[in-house]
Amino acid sequence: MIETNAVESPQSYTVELPIFQGPLDLLLSLIEQQELDITKISLAQVTDQYLAYLDVIRDTNPDEITDFLIIAAKLIYIKSSVLLPKPPPSVAEEEEEDLGDELARQLRLYKKFKELAAHLRELEETGRRNFVRLAPPPRLEPKLIPGEVTLDDLLAAARQAFAVKPPDPVVDEVVSPVTVTIGQQMTLIRRELSTGRRVTFRQLLSRQRNRIEVIVTLLAILELIKRRVIRAQQPEMFGDIILEPDDHAAELTET
Repeated sequence: MIETNAVESPQSYTVELPIFQGPLDLLLSLIEQQELDITKISLAQVTDQYLAYLDVIRDTNPDEITDFLIIAAKLIYIKSSVLLPKPPPSVAEEEEEDLGDELARQLRLYKKFKELAAHLRELEETGRRNFVRLAPPPRLEPKLIPGEVTLDDLLAAARQAFAVKPPDPVVDEVVSPVTVTIGQQMTLIRRELSTGRRVTFRQLLSRQRNRIEVIVTLLAILELIKRRVIRAQQPEMFGDIILEPDDHAAELTET
């Protein structure tokens, strides 16, 4: 008979039969290796021991006895099938399979799930020790060393930065913006090339006084190239762009 002492885990369950005594896992192993004929096992005795065991560990965590509940339900079904009247042979052959083979199949299935659970547990433990870098480490800017700067110095600098800005000085003279047109720049470029000489793009831009004149000069050059008055060449990659009169243009004189 099973002892009625407190049980700490499901692995302590022991089956005690005339032809077998040991844990449920060993019973499964012997059945799989065909070293034990399951048909010679008293199903009623196994069921009684199993239910007695469950009654002893009633207060244990339900997660620890889940595996046993499935087998207990199957054993109850097998026991009830043995005790109830048998159906006619013709019906029995069609609807009932051999109870010993069914129990062996259930035990093999139980072992398979236990092995899978152990494998998943091993993968979980292994995964806790592995770390995958999903992205390169961020580039951190070097930290500034405060040196002898104190918190009071930082506070004084912040107060100075957020202080009221003094009013802008009053300007008596208004400077008008310099205006230049594309037509004016086209005339200057045509005059520059009127003698058949060549000039570089860099030379033309270096003569301009501000950004506006540079932009207008560039637009004037593009317009002259479009009209086939001048042409642009770049003999070397990344070299200077040379501007010269186009062979198909008329004399480069002011209109």
